[in-house]
Amino acid sequence: QVQLVESGGGLVQAGGSLSLSCAASGRTLNSPVMGWFRQAPGKEREFVANIRRSGSTYYADSVKGRFTISRDNAKNILYLQMNSLKPEDMANYYCAAGGSLATTRVGFYDYWGRGTQVTVSS
Repeated sequence: QVQLVESGGGLVQAGGSLSLSCAASGRTLNSPVMGWFRQAPGKEREFVANIRRSGSTYYADSVKGRFTISRDNAKNILYLQMNSLKPEDMANYYCAAGGSLATTRVGFYDYWGRGTQVTVSS
């Protein structure tokens, strides 16, 4: 079983930066794909970015050029560096782990953290 714990959320001013981390633990090997999703009040959980073990990444258009996803395979830690934050980025951010078939859809990820809140003030 894989356990995921996010950290790093908080309050930041629009235009500022914030870095999130997700620590993965368990007896299994590194998940082929890890990703970040976010969910704002009254909205569905949406894809933010994902990364393969190889380092290959994919971003949602809404965050491309502003966010950077990375992972430390040796330490089993997933990161999300968020720059130029906007009020619309405010949401609960979740990290997720999935198999090689994982895409941008929630249903293809097998494990989820409890989330960390990101608040962006204007």
